[in-house]
Amino acid sequence: MSHPEANKNPERVAAGLKAAMHNPNVSQDAKDHAAGHLRELEGEMNKAESEAAEERTLHETRVMAGYKAALKNPRVSDAAKQHAEDYLKEHQA
Repeated sequence: MSHPEANKNPERVAAGLKAAMHNPNVSQDAKDHAAGHLRELEGEMNKAESEAAEERTLHETRVMAGYKAALKNPRVSDAAKQHAEDYLKEHQA
């Protein structure tokens, strides 16, 4: 079962949990629950961020491979090969 916040902005949910943890009118049990939920949420956010970074790296690798392949393809025009070469020079570390 998913969290009720599944479709909500995780940064705003985290802000609400942090506010609850610092609110003197909130019980200690509720603060402890908010702290646990915040740790879980932050873990999920870190995992999602890591997966997105991994996906960007994979995409960049595929783009570079495509440009390298274009350089060796006899059916690719000289202008396209020049563009591929320029791109590779600009984006290689």
